[in-house]
This record gives sequence, C-alpha cells and structure tokens, in this order.
Amino acid sequence: MTGADRVRFLNGQTTNDVRKASSDATQESCVLNSKGRLHAHIFLFAVPNEIWIDADAELREQLQGRLERYIIADEVLVEDASEGFAFFHVLAELKPEGVEAKFCVRSRRLGRDGWDLWVESVAAKEATNALAATYHPADENEWERLRIENGIPRWGRELTADVIPSEANLAERAIDYEKGCYIGQEVISRMKMSGQVRQRLCGLVSENGLYSGMELRVEEKVVGRVTSAVFSSRTNSNIGLAMIKRGYNDIGTSLVASNETAQTNVRVVALPVKGRSPAPSGDAEGCSEVALPA
Repeated sequence: MTGADRVRFLNGQTTNDVRKASSDATQESCVLNSKGRLHAHIFLFAVPNEIWIDADAELREQLQGRLERYIIADEVLVEDASEGFAFFHVLAELKPEGVEAKFCVRSRRLGRDGWDLWVESVAAKEATNALAATYHPADENEWERLRIENGIPRWGRELTADVIPSEANLAERAIDYEKGCYIGQEVISRMKMSGQVRQRLCGLVSENGLYSGMELRVEEKVVGRVTSAVFSSRTNSNIGLAMIKRGYNDIGTSLVASNETAQTNVRVVALPVKGRSPAPSGDAEGCSEVALPA
C-alpha cells in the first residue's frame, strides 16, 4: 500500500493502530465489517512511503477488493505483490543471517519469537537452501502442530466471516482500544464493555482420535465444533482447537466430540497447551525451526 493517505486510510479499516506500525516488527490486526465480524486477519509493517500487508492466500482477491472499496478521495494505491515474493518464517530469538531478503521483520506468528523473511521469488531456492543449512525445516504438518499447540487461529478454520476477533482470542494482540474510529469499532467496544462473548476459541485434549468438524455436545445439546486437530508428540495426546459457546468453555469442562463415524470424550484446556518439546533428532535442544514457502 502506497500513497500519501495510506496510514490514515488503513487506520480507518483495521483494529490496530497503524500509526504505531514500524519496520522493526509486524503489527497483527483485523479487517472487519460493520457488525464487527472478520473480513480478514492480517500482519503488516511500515517502511518509508509503503505499508506491506500479508494474509492467508485464500484472502488474496477478497482483501484487496475490500480495501479498494473504501478508497474514495484518498491518495492510496493497493498493489498485489504476491507473485514477486517467497515468504519464510523462522522461529528463533536471533535475527537470521546469510539470507538475501528484501525484508526481515520480527514477528510472533506462533506466539513465540520469530522472523518474517520476504525473499524475491527468483531467490527462493537459494534462500531455502541457506536457511535449511542452519534451521530445521518444518513441513505443513509440523507447522499445524505448532500452531494448534500454541492456540493460534487460522483463516478458514478458527477464523471465518462469522467470527468476532475477541472470540478467537485476538483482542490482546490485534486490537487497540484507544485508537480512533474504524469499521466495526462500535461492536468491538461494546463487547469489551460487557465482557461477554457468545463463544470462545478453546484448546481440547481427547481420549482418542480427534478430527476437525466434530460436533461438541453436552448430552444432546450442540455447544461447539472442533476446528483443528492433530496428534501432538510433545504432549503425547490428541489435541485440538474449537469454538465453544459461552457457559460450556471453562477450563476443565468435559464434552463429547462426535461425527458420523467416531465419538470421544474431550476436556477443555488452557492455551497454549502445556508441555515441553523434545529436541529434533541430531539437533541441539531448543533449535529453531523454519517454515518453508508453499
């Protein structure tokens, strides 16, 4: 996003305060409709004369269209730069070295210290090899395990057009309650004042296999749905994330998860799911991991 009005414009579209965005770290934020429900979950950072935004690939056309819809007399240009870059995230406290990246920005995508690397597409293979020489490459399954263990919502799973940010535990990270007006702010402020949400993103631990899409019940009453599930070798258990209705999402609550072919007892647990991850074979304990580009 470029143009003289980019900061003022984007600040009226997002839940966090874009005026505080910098080139040092990403700012997590949400784009909402007038009812406070999600249009997008984004990360952004600001450099001189530009704001760079990334979101789930599923939102590629939708997000740009949503932003451009509100550009009226603003000097703002929104450009899709997806094809020009490969994107890496490195889980490490120290800044990665030895990789040619256009941007290297601190980012806590998994609730842990990490770095976002924007690498020009033509240099993606070289960057992959350079990172893999130092870090343990995480495939899609490992990324999902880390995401679910840390209680991080994902677009299309926990985050949908029916969800309000605070329901997905995004309030602390992605909402600035002191900033000026933005689309959906009235609903967000009212919810903060009431302290009530209709549902909440929760962690689950299961006795047996747990699968995305399972309904959660108390007797015959449906009180939620499993949105993501994985077997965690770190905790040696089947764990998952779920949106659960108010009154049934307290820590320690027992529920029944079921689909057409399976049923299991589950327990609501605090996020992130506690436990200690063993060091990967052949690597030093506490080694960093890197998610490679799709």
